[in-house]
Amino acid sequence: MSRGRRSRRRRGGHEEGNNERWLLTYADMITLLMALFMVLFSISSVNISKFKTLQLALKAAFSGNILPGGKAIAQPGATANSSHAPSSADVQAIAQLTVQGSPELQSSSNSQSSPNSETTIQRAARAAKEQSTFKQLKRRLDAYSATHGFGSQVQTSVQQRGLVIRVLTDRLLFPSGSANLIAQADPLLEEISALLNVDRAPPIAVEGNTDNVPISGGAFPSNWELSTARASTVVRFLIATGVSPQRLSASGYANLRPIAPNTTPEGRARNRRVEIVLQRLLPSATNVTP
Repeated sequence: MSRGRRSRRRRGGHEEGNNERWLLTYADMITLLMALFMVLFSISSVNISKFKTLQLALKAAFSGNILPGGKAIAQPGATANSSHAPSSADVQAIAQLTVQGSPELQSSSNSQSSPNSETTIQRAARAAKEQSTFKQLKRRLDAYSATHGFGSQVQTSVQQRGLVIRVLTDRLLFPSGSANLIAQADPLLEEISALLNVDRAPPIAVEGNTDNVPISGGAFPSNWELSTARASTVVRFLIATGVSPQRLSASGYANLRPIAPNTTPEGRARNRRVEIVLQRLLPSATNVTP
């Protein structure tokens, strides 16, 4: 009897131990849940946009689409190197998120790029306004020249560098070989000065040019000094009539920038000129306007 009781006790104790094994599984589940809640709590303060990005990334990762490199792993005979996804996989995944992202993410990206777009639009508007101002000044000066009978000696054009006012020097600005203005130059230069002051922002370049005939004697040893002196004389006149000196610059190019052949008297007369350039502040997308 005692031996039977012992065997029953042993079997009873073994059954009691088996019934308590569920506690281990329960404890493991509780531990995993606690770890999960800790992870959720740790990411609860993350920026909402980053959280949504993570959400989309996880969704893309666990979807049915296989990134490049995954098919090679699934195929038989794959090598050890094929287990590494190529570097292009990350780029494609990011591109997919960008295209297929939520409206919130798309609006966020648009809001970040909007300042650059606004800057581009504003610059384009200012460039268009500058172009319109140049054309208006050109029309006014062309009308003035035609009214006073020297339209052939004063030519204007709107170019990529700005509004170019080309004035032939003979019988309109300077005597031959001289840098002193004649009396007929004052009304024309005063009109040009008034037009240049319509918009006081753009810089102004005054450029002197001559023909290729060498200078013999006189106050200037070469065409370099003559062309530079004529440009400087025009600059001084513009300053005296109200143009800011900070906007002005003078340069001489002698005979290095001809606009006509120097083989004829007419061509040399066209090359003896002063060009007043109202320079652009912004690049223009339009072509040259004659």
